Amino acid sequence: MKIDIGISEKERKEIANGLSRLLADTYTLYHKTHYYHWNVTGPMFNTLHLMFETQYNELWLAIDLVAERIRSLGFPAPGGYKAYARLTKIEEDDDVPSAEQMIRNLVKGHETVTRTARSIFEAADSAHDEPTADLLTQRMEASEKTAWMLRSMLG
Repeated sequence: MKIDIGISEKERKEIANGLSRLLADTYTLYHKTHYYHWNVTGPMFNTLHLMFETQYNELWLAIDLVAERIRSLGFPAPGGYKAYARLTKIEEDDDVPSAEQMIRNLVKGHETVTRTARSIFEAADSAHDEPTADLLTQRMEASEKTAWMLRSMLG
């Protein structure tokens, strides 16, 4: 059935493509954060282990919201490691970094998610796509706050 929500197919596709990049970044960051939760060691183990758990749970919920927005716009949400690897700007780890490097890597990842979300705003605003703009604002706010909290641990 044809989608008639007041946003052209061309505009919906452009927004969905941007959201697909956001989904890939968010999923990759989720995976990285969960990996760090499992493997963190050192004097701040308990603090970081619990913090990373809170963060990956928040990211997990965000993944669903982004994917469902893509579907609402009428396009398939990307899935699978190949698709995410092609779409994301977040690098995977080759080994287990130190606790401090984990924090630095997660700051970088959250900043990447923020930049990706910000890059979609123009298309969403141009199409008067307020639901996407709201989702982008929420994702940016969460990632900026998490990056700030992580940076604060570095002194």
